Amino acid sequence: MSSSTLRHARHVVSENPVTGIALALFTFFVLAAILGPSLAPYDPLASNTMRALQPPSAQHWFGTDQIGRDIFSRVLVATRLDLGIAAASVALVFAMGGFAGLASGFFGGWVDQLVGRIADTIMAFPLFVLAMAIVAALGNTVPNIVLATAIINFPLYVRVARAETVQRREAGFVDAARIAGHRDIGVLLGQVAPNIMPIMVVQMSLTMGYAILNAAGLSFIGLGVRAPTPEWGIMVAEGAAFIVSGEWWVALFPGATLMTAVFCFNLLGDGVRDIVDPRRRT
Repeated sequence: MSSSTLRHARHVVSENPVTGIALALFTFFVLAAILGPSLAPYDPLASNTMRALQPPSAQHWFGTDQIGRDIFSRVLVATRLDLGIAAASVALVFAMGGFAGLASGFFGGWVDQLVGRIADTIMAFPLFVLAMAIVAALGNTVPNIVLATAIINFPLYVRVARAETVQRREAGFVDAARIAGHRDIGVLLGQVAPNIMPIMVVQMSLTMGYAILNAAGLSFIGLGVRAPTPEWGIMVAEGAAFIVSGEWWVALFPGATLMTAVFCFNLLGDGVRDIVDPRRRT
């Protein structure tokens, strides 16, 4: 990253406190994902029925669940899994949808029609129901959850990449590259792709929140990560049964963590746009 970009990033963060908050939350979640298992005060899988459903205390900051597991440790360790699923699915759909949208907008013709029909077919289904069907058919493993999340986001990336490519395929710098002797694939990857990257990076930030929510939703209904693996959606599902009886902490803390993560990435999208989009620099 160049010094001018770093200066611009500092300016954006200093001028927009919301972006600064989102960046701080993002840093916290990344550190929790990396260091969480080593920082957890208790084994997230260790149960002790003698301390089941204890409220938050100095020993157990988030209380304990129905079989005596420390909720704080489970929430902390689950961060790596949930963010890992979201990051992998976003990277996959960025590669698939971004390249398909680039090719569709740049070449047009039958390529545009083929990519468009694939995207329309996916959009014809309720997206979460489609994710449920994919995971149910392939099995509720982490790779299949990543694949299902990527597939349901495919049309969004295709449409964004295609729209940005169509605007630039007849631009002066593209014509200049052709005159200089570059082939179409070289123009596409060397000239067009870098110019649509800012909006695609913003889209990745926004989709991270939805990917986390989708993975947690699949786990909530029993089609995601299997218990007893620490995962935010599973923990909310397990804690929902205890809200009526007064053990609110079992579902509250994993649910609040999930909400904060989605909130963080949604806020971060605006800040990332201001940082990476050269048209916003002064």
